[in-house]
Amino acid sequence: MGCRMPSEEKPYRLYRGGRIKGKVPGPRTDGPRRSFAFKPNRNWWKAIPVVLAFFLLLVIVWALVSYFQFRDGVSSANKRLDPRVRRALDPQRGKATDILLLGTDHAQLAGRESAHRSDSITLVRVDTGRHRIAYLSIPRDLVVDVPGHGESKINAAMQLGGPRLAALTVGKLTGLPINHVAVVDFSQFEKLIDKLGGIDITVAKPIVSKFDCPYPTEERCAQWDGWRFAKGKQHMDGHRALIYSRVRKNALDPSDTDFARAERNQQVLQAVASKLTSFGTLVKLPFIGSDLLAPITTDMSTKTFLSLGWSKFRTGGGSTLHCRLGGEPNGGEIRSVQENLSVIQEFTGASAPQPPVPGSGAFGPGCVTGSQTLGVR
Repeated sequence: MGCRMPSEEKPYRLYRGGRIKGKVPGPRTDGPRRSFAFKPNRNWWKAIPVVLAFFLLLVIVWALVSYFQFRDGVSSANKRLDPRVRRALDPQRGKATDILLLGTDHAQLAGRESAHRSDSITLVRVDTGRHRIAYLSIPRDLVVDVPGHGESKINAAMQLGGPRLAALTVGKLTGLPINHVAVVDFSQFEKLIDKLGGIDITVAKPIVSKFDCPYPTEERCAQWDGWRFAKGKQHMDGHRALIYSRVRKNALDPSDTDFARAERNQQVLQAVASKLTSFGTLVKLPFIGSDLLAPITTDMSTKTFLSLGWSKFRTGGGSTLHCRLGGEPNGGEIRSVQENLSVIQEFTGASAPQPPVPGSGAFGPGCVTGSQTLGVR
């Protein structure tokens, strides 16, 4: 018998009629078989403590770096203050803190290099007992008794004796203890506001004002229409916010007074304070902490600043009190009136706030709460 060669098995083929002949191919043996089945790791929860520990460490490092950066800025602000000013301040008693804010803006203005009068004077009361922050605006042309110098406009106290005499003068005028003083240089606010990412300001009425022409030639400045601010809420960078705070005359409203400028200064200060306590600023604190106090000269410590920041964060805008002293205009001066005594009582919370009396004009004293504006009555 001859040897028969084993018949070769042919792989199956498909015809129109379906599969015929041949065996079904077996599993592949040329490599590992891949599995696409998802098998969850039952021990994933063990990684949670590690992630939380890392996050906590990150927060601690961020907080420490932020604190030391901010502390350096406060230390520099303290060194800029004349030590004699501290001796004129009153120690804090009770839950209310009175802070005198003196705004200056003459370092960069031609012809005013030697002037050191305060352009804006604001007394800020942080009352933790009432959970309220109150602002008392004092017109710089108000005639008062300046200790050791007789009667003069109140802004002359800064020129005659610096922050020390200004604190003594405001204390004598209001009868309130001045616990802290802060001199704010608006000319340096531009860089700070830019580092904060700008601020939001609600402009009460349209403004057109022509000053500090941005063009190099007189011909171009003569054709320039001036700075313009539309009514309503708008975002401002440092330069525009500085211009807004400097506006002295509004071509669209000749009745605009120095009170309006003081209110604009307060708007900028309050917007900066709100931005300083925002979450975005806290995130950037390790990088800008030492620069936040660059425009400020003050006696306040790091602890005091943190306490004030917390009070600002907790205090709702609806409970904020805005007050102003006023009087009778007499040439370039303002003579105090009896109603100012009532305003001081309202400012401290001893009596209910009352707006300026209708018909009292642009210099009428009074207080309003929340988002209201004092304006012209």
